[in-house]
Amino acid sequence: MSTKDRHSLEAILEAISKIQRFTKDHPDQDSIFNNDRDFDAVMMNFIVIGEMVARISGDLKAANPQIEWNRIIGFRNLVAHDYFGIDAEEVWQIIRGDLPELEQQL
Repeated sequence: MSTKDRHSLEAILEAISKIQRFTKDHPDQDSIFNNDRDFDAVMMNFIVIGEMVARISGDLKAANPQIEWNRIIGFRNLVAHDYFGIDAEEVWQIIRGDLPELEQQL
């Protein structure tokens, strides 16, 4: 694994950890969505995850096809370009369902 890939993976894991920390005291999607500071922090870390995924080499992505690399980048693009159209329920599902799985895979 290249140093660049290792750095990108470490940054993704750090962003996942931050999202988990920012959301741990929120019982549901409405709670996080109504807390501007925490919601904005979570969204910024989703952008970081997408940016870091875009920097990962094609070789590493090809070696790990179980990870939905394009879906991660697509969500980053949604957050960055359609911020006010974000569905809180979808974000909550990603936080509670997809991020722990991604963390395990990485």
